[in-house]
Amino acid sequence: MKTEGDTQIVITRHFAAPPEAVYRAHMDPAIIPQWLLGPDGWTMTVCINEGKVGGKIRYEWRNDKGHSFHITAEILALEPPRRIVHVERMFLPDPTPDNHVETLFEPDGAGTLMTMRMTLPDEKTRAMMLKTGMERGMEMSYARLDKLA
Repeated sequence: MKTEGDTQIVITRHFAAPPEAVYRAHMDPAIIPQWLLGPDGWTMTVCINEGKVGGKIRYEWRNDKGHSFHITAEILALEPPRRIVHVERMFLPDPTPDNHVETLFEPDGAGTLMTMRMTLPDEKTRAMMLKTGMERGMEMSYARLDKLA
């Protein structure tokens, strides 16, 4: 994970699986709750991903200590199995400003290079997101995905 400019967070990760499998794992509501969990102790209690341009996304999580949060999103563009673009809001419990997310899946040898670029409205919002522990949560989630895909 790295930052670019004042408003962007960029996450890159190599997966051993082909782009089709990694893309599907990001879009299929039967697969998403198996890996997109963040740190240990969290479960995804709601997973809605309509999987089409204009489609809605809603993910809800709860941990073993009773804490919870959720995100809502709208899918803006899909180019299976290469690209997903959506805009999301986290509710912690108050909504965060819009986070525009573009995720690319590129063939890389026998696997996939995933690049996720988040564009936030300002530097303050980006700093707030980074303080949530998102880097550790993403790292643990992607480790789970690597075992599934």
